[in-house]
Order: sequence, then C-alpha cells, then structure tokens
Amino acid sequence: MLTKTASPTTITLWNGREIPRLGMGCWAIGGPFYAGDTPLGWGEVDDNESVEAINRAIALGIRFFDTASNYGAGHSEEVLGRAVGNRDDIIVATKFGFATDPETKQAIGAFADEAFIRRSVETSLRRLKRDRLDLLQFHINDFPLEESVAVFDTLEALRTEGKIDAFGWSTDYPDRAARHAGRAGFVSVQHTMNVFDPVPEMISVIEGKGLISINRGPLAMGLLTGKFTADKAVGAKDVRGAALPWMVYFKDGRMAPEFAARLDAVRDLLTSGGRTLTQGALAWLLARSPRTFPIPGFRTVAQVEENAGALEKGPLSAEIMAAIDAALGHG
Repeated sequence: MLTKTASPTTITLWNGREIPRLGMGCWAIGGPFYAGDTPLGWGEVDDNESVEAINRAIALGIRFFDTASNYGAGHSEEVLGRAVGNRDDIIVATKFGFATDPETKQAIGAFADEAFIRRSVETSLRRLKRDRLDLLQFHINDFPLEESVAVFDTLEALRTEGKIDAFGWSTDYPDRAARHAGRAGFVSVQHTMNVFDPVPEMISVIEGKGLISINRGPLAMGLLTGKFTADKAVGAKDVRGAALPWMVYFKDGRMAPEFAARLDAVRDLLTSGGRTLTQGALAWLLARSPRTFPIPGFRTVAQVEENAGALEKGPLSAEIMAAIDAALGHG
C-alpha cells in the first residue's frame, strides 16, 4: 500500500519505491478494436511514434505505465513490451477480465474464472516481455461483490507464486473498492476521476483504507485538453463516437454541450500559474488528495511532454481548488 507522500509530486508505492506522481495510460496506443461495429479504441496509431512517446516519458522521469490485456486486442501490451521490456526501473500495470481476438480485433466477452485469469496473466507476461507483473487489476467494473472473493483468492495465489507483485480493482463503485482492501497485496483502485467528477465517496474509501487512487479519465477523455470545439468530431474508429451508456463527455462524436459549459466556468482557474488546460486538470487531481495518481493517455511525444509538465508546476493552490469547487457546485 501507499505508505507516505514524500512530496506533492512524488508517491511511495507498495514496494517502497518513490516515483513521480503521474503515470501514462496506454489505452489509445493499442489502436482499433471493436465490439461488432462499435469502436472501442481511439483510432489508428503509429507504433513507432508510440514507442518514441514512451521513451520520451521515461526520459522525463515517468516510471508508471498502465495498460490492459484487451486494449487493441492485446496490441497495447505488445507496444509497451517493445518499448520497456523487463526494465526493473519501470512499473507496469495491466488488467484482465475482457477477452479479445487479436486476429479479428473483436471483443469476445467478460470472464473472471481462475483458468481465464491464469491464461490472461501468462499472455500479458509474454506480450509485455516481463518476468512478473508489477500490478494486476481486475477490469470488470460492476462485477458482483459476492462472486468477487474467488477472483481475489486467485490473485492472492498468483502473488504468492511470484507472477504478480500486487493487485487492485478497476471499479467506480466504492463498495467494491472497499471489499478486498484488507487483503495483503491489494494496493490500488483505478477509477474515473477528474475536475468534473470529484468522487468524494471513492476518495473517502481510498484514504481510509490506505490505497492508491489511480485516476483514469483524468482529462475527461480529451475534453479537458481544450482541443475540442462544438463542431469538432472524433474519427470513425474512435470510441468517443460510440453510443455507449458510459460515454458522457461526448455525444455523437462531439463534446457534450453541458460539459462545454462547465469547462468554460473553470478554464481560467485551471490555467493559472502558466499552466496549459491539460496541466491544470492534472494539477487539480494532484491537489485533490495525497493518494491520487493520474494516468492521462497519450499518442504523441508532444502529449507526453505536456502531461509531464504538470509535475513541474505542482498541485493547484487551496484557493484555486476552492474557487473551482464553487464554480462547479462541488460540495
């Protein structure tokens, strides 16, 4: 578990290693994959550019990369493995639970039985070129609590066997975050969190249990970069154009009007201190709790450099945080 915060921009992990308090999310670099005709990736990618961006992140001090076995039907893990391999100075986190066909790039279904988990771990180790997975996360957000005991029993066994170093749950439900927090090796919860969605109940659980809050969607799927206007649409192979129930920030491939208005209300506050909008959104997360750990996505070197720049400027001040709360009506 997290033992302390050494400074506002570093965090000490379960293994005692102190690293910068920012990781990189690798969903986008996996490239296209689908559920039928519905896109689940972020469009086409250039693997060489992805590797260059990962190397640039490492050069800038980033030491944590988060991926999943289904991103790009396994391609994200392969690209990360190509760039990082078995380097012991890099923390690699991945997830299991969703099966995909690497040939057709199609989603097959969700699984959580022991045999599937063990196969998924071996596949991830091979793709990532790792001897051990630093952090393995259960990817099924709403998996029934009463059935989850067997899942985490398996993860405990894998930890004992040396296949994984630690484990967690990727879930937006505080009761699921709390359910297995007392197990040795349960160190983190990955959940949606950003300026628009401060998730106070989840943060209360995480702080109370001494976990790490890995923040997915820290830039609201790109809205908090400021690069979208009302008439700018995403590409045909982009998940943000899909009619999925959890796709709240975009509607019909364009930013949702209600979020555009909320962004306008805090734009000047987030860009205080010479920050870009992206850096302000990440700085908000750094200020939200000493246990938050944002993992913004990336596809280019420029995006990595902008993300990493948030660390140089540090968390937002208490005054700015209070002003943002007031502007957005956060309690």
